[in-house]
Amino acid sequence: MSRIVSSRADIAPFHVMEVLRDARLREASGHDVLHLEVGQPSTGAPPAALAALANAVESGSALGYTDAVGTAELRTAIASYESRRSGATVDPDAIAVTAGASAAFVLTFLAAFEPGARVGITRPGYPCYRQILSALGMVPIDVPVGSTQRMQPTPVLLDDAGPLDGLVVASPSNPTGSVLTPTELGDIAAWCDETDVRLIVDEIYHGITYHGPAASALRHPDVRPVVVGSFSKYFSMTGWRVGWLVAPRELIRPVELLAQNLFIAPSTIGQIAALAALDDTPALDAHVARYARNRAIVLDGLAAMRCERVAPADGAFYAWAEVSHLSSDSATLCQRWLTDLGVAATPGIDFDPVDGHRWIRLAFAGATPDVAAAMDRLVEDSR
Repeated sequence: MSRIVSSRADIAPFHVMEVLRDARLREASGHDVLHLEVGQPSTGAPPAALAALANAVESGSALGYTDAVGTAELRTAIASYESRRSGATVDPDAIAVTAGASAAFVLTFLAAFEPGARVGITRPGYPCYRQILSALGMVPIDVPVGSTQRMQPTPVLLDDAGPLDGLVVASPSNPTGSVLTPTELGDIAAWCDETDVRLIVDEIYHGITYHGPAASALRHPDVRPVVVGSFSKYFSMTGWRVGWLVAPRELIRPVELLAQNLFIAPSTIGQIAALAALDDTPALDAHVARYARNRAIVLDGLAAMRCERVAPADGAFYAWAEVSHLSSDSATLCQRWLTDLGVAATPGIDFDPVDGHRWIRLAFAGATPDVAAAMDRLVEDSR
């Protein structure tokens, strides 16, 4: 009897994870690697989060399942955090805690769209939007963005994309680090309202910006956006797998039903740590200051490498740069850098399946000496 493999799995790999795998194999064989590939802070969870977790473990608590959408305490705390951050009023009942932001996107897409729905995503953009939509039987629609639009969509570009059921935007963006201004975000929200398009905004890099805070879609409640947040980036808790979404009333119960059946509940220990992390912002802001220093090193290095087209990098911890003067195949270039230089970087094909062979993404969330050493190697190699 034959055994089929579902066509839902016929999606592209998340290339950054494959680069990370190769980098770890190199390290396991005794060679050094300087990591510029994965968007992961090199620092751990805030001290308050670790202390809360230790107390929970030492208490002997069973640490059993929570509600499918998270504990009431964490939902209330996230609502308060989002209210302070955005300047809008956020109800705890609008919050669903999820198994990382990735689960938030799965739940949102399932709750908001039917199979076959056309959902706009930017190109370049985070590849997992595309792959999740495809695996769920929806149709990702490219919205090509470039330096003219500061790597973000505009109403004109959205009109050109054809009819859409939904739109995913990110600010700050991965891989470009671009940040929507309040006016730009308002224009997108108004376009979605006028065209009856469901707006989903990825705000997981909020808190990591270099020219003032990023505007939040929560300031546009009339559009009823879905906003996704995470403890992975600003809070330095990637492996804890705790994210959240802020959703309009009509989606919260569907999200809860889906979460009950798909995930049971988010990580209990992760939620305990996350609740404490919300009150430990001084340590987190020190990380952002380090990212700013790393950003300057990377941008200076790219200039020395004669990379003339570099995205704004106004937020998050990424630099998106064209390297066609170095190679017409960014995957081969990044593989050579890893093999010959011990520097792990991500080829642009992860984020742009059309033009990504000419681009790379460098992540500068690591320790400053490591970032500087990596850029020294890349600059020397480019000469």
